[in-house]
Amino acid sequence: MIKVKAKWRTIGEQSCYFRSAWEANYGRYLQLLLEQNEILKWEHEPAVFYFDGIKRGTVSYLPDFRVTLLDESIEYHEVKGYMDARSKTKLKRMRIYHPTV
Repeated sequence: MIKVKAKWRTIGEQSCYFRSAWEANYGRYLQLLLEQNEILKWEHEPAVFYFDGIKRGTVSYLPDFRVTLLDESIEYHEVKGYMDARSKTKLKRMRIYHPTV
């Protein structure tokens, strides 16, 4: 059984509820990139993307991180231990319902 270490943690000036130690460590990595002026900003779970018209199953996607790069473009980063069927469905629906993201 995998032990999940979900809890509130403060990284930089942000206090976030990370769902795993791995997610928190990725937040620390992004903070390091921010402090080294390699990115402009990072945010933890800032946006939910809904799949309009879907009534059952995977109806939305909440990416782990939104990263603003130096050129002000946006990337979404997901921290996963493994890619299960539900995760694959979320990514497939993101391509269909939010192709510009």
